[in-house]
Amino acid sequence: MGNMADLFPKSDPVEGFTGKPPTGGQGERVSRKYDIMDRSPDVYFGSDPFLFPEAYEIKAMYETMKDKIEMVVNSGTVDPHLITNQRWIKALRRWTPTFTPQNHPAVVEILLESNEDIDITGHPLPNLIYVSREKNENVHHNFKGGALNTTIRVSAAISDAPIFLVLDCDMYSNNPRTPLYTLCHFLDPKVDPNLALVQFPQRFNDINEVDTYGSEHLIALRTIPKGMDGFCGTMFTGTGGFFKRQAFLGSTTFVGPSDIRQAKSNRLGIKSIKSADLLREAHLVAGCQYEENTRWGSEIGFRYGSLVEDIYTIFRLQCEGWTSVFCDPERASFLGNSPKSLSDILIQSKRWFLGSLEMIFLKHNPITYGFKYMNPIHALSYAHYNFRAFWGIPVLIYAFLPQVALMNSLSIFPKVSDPWFPLYAFLFLGAYTKSLVEFKLAGGLFVRWWNSQRLWLLWGCSSYPFSMIDWVLKSLGLSTIEFNVTSKVLDDEVSKRYKAGLFEFGVESPFFLTISIAAVVNLFAFLTGTIHVLKNGRFDELFAQLFIAGYGVINSWPIYEAMVLRGDKGKMPAITTFKAIGVSFVIYCVSSSAFS
Repeated sequence: MGNMADLFPKSDPVEGFTGKPPTGGQGERVSRKYDIMDRSPDVYFGSDPFLFPEAYEIKAMYETMKDKIEMVVNSGTVDPHLITNQRWIKALRRWTPTFTPQNHPAVVEILLESNEDIDITGHPLPNLIYVSREKNENVHHNFKGGALNTTIRVSAAISDAPIFLVLDCDMYSNNPRTPLYTLCHFLDPKVDPNLALVQFPQRFNDINEVDTYGSEHLIALRTIPKGMDGFCGTMFTGTGGFFKRQAFLGSTTFVGPSDIRQAKSNRLGIKSIKSADLLREAHLVAGCQYEENTRWGSEIGFRYGSLVEDIYTIFRLQCEGWTSVFCDPERASFLGNSPKSLSDILIQSKRWFLGSLEMIFLKHNPITYGFKYMNPIHALSYAHYNFRAFWGIPVLIYAFLPQVALMNSLSIFPKVSDPWFPLYAFLFLGAYTKSLVEFKLAGGLFVRWWNSQRLWLLWGCSSYPFSMIDWVLKSLGLSTIEFNVTSKVLDDEVSKRYKAGLFEFGVESPFFLTISIAAVVNLFAFLTGTIHVLKNGRFDELFAQLFIAGYGVINSWPIYEAMVLRGDKGKMPAITTFKAIGVSFVIYCVSSSAFS
């Protein structure tokens, strides 16, 4: 799901709402002493030499902690001998064998308290609170948005931090100066007092040299947000965002909903965050039924109604008068992992596109509501994302219609000698040149641009149409959307194939079938069209279709390679290849009968 950390509370220490164990403060002290920028132990010890005396001791501590965690994960239980901190034992005992990910009570435990816990230099450690909201199989939950709202309420019951950070659990801080950049925006007297969000771009540390799957999303995550920053601000991309708490509680003059006011009232005069009254309040607001008949999710907190609750929420906030800024320092503030298999990429993309479709048909959408309450161009920027699934319609048409006509020697485009032909050529070359220039200006490499274009075509034959089908089925009550966290863990063999730039198939998937059918149809159309031109001429008439089919063949090379040339476990399943060839043959037979 994600981690959310409270920053800069009135009682000075930073508070972290996370389940990660602390290192006693020694790692942070050493990092500051030697001005180390890589604060992630795994990153630092995995790449840099040990340049300070304490390195080996810290590395040993880290490896011990890592081994304990992996042992627990592999065994599924916590051996009491692994835990020496009695407070942690108390917290872990709340998890009984009857608990499941779908059914368990709320758990709120104070693991570290700044008033009691200090590091080896005598300085107070930040508060560390473990939060797991209550889950009940019979109660609807709104995926990530519901978890974030729960954490907002729990943190309000325990602290009074005006700023909090939302960060995905697979990301880590790469720049310790990030909070200072954030404060430069929030505390600048020249900045709009309604500033609600400082967004840092989502960037990745594990993308291979050629970015096989276009996972960098350079234009979507860095170029377009900079453009939106010229209006009321960029969108929230689900991670790497520092929020002003007040933005989620109503207008700037509103003191917040009753639960927040009650939490503040209960906290007055209480020095310890382990107070029974505070913990009782925290458990109450973490309940799965707490939001029933309240404004949480509709008018306050993260807004429900779409799988892309991150974009939908900031859109609603901007319509209410709040603003955001985009901050993109030279050194990435946060780094994370990206999916390494094509199946995971397409599933993740389908979820995004489905959420975007849901947002279009809500009451608060960019076309009607957005045009009324924000700059029209700003609203169109959101609509640009929301209507992405519909790009699948022209992609599918160009992936099949010219090829089917070519297989039957029919011309559907102007001849090369036709006065209208240069217009088609200009539109094609102009669109791709513009895309390439934008990518290069953003600092991207040509090979990465090419792979991002290839993925765009793969989306058009899989994620786009499947998201539209899912949306229709969901609207008819025939399908229930399940939220599945995208897998970003890979074994050694998958890792080797990814580093080599090979597409990872390996399993049967409806996505693979549709893109395989498109690949086979394009190859067959290009071959039959070429043979026809060599025998009968008509190159002038069929050039445009030959070009489109040939372009499809070039983009589909990794698919042909996975079908025929590869023998590893990541190749295309044979059953998918046979199905694709069979369906393509049926398409040819049906089209031949129709055009004969």
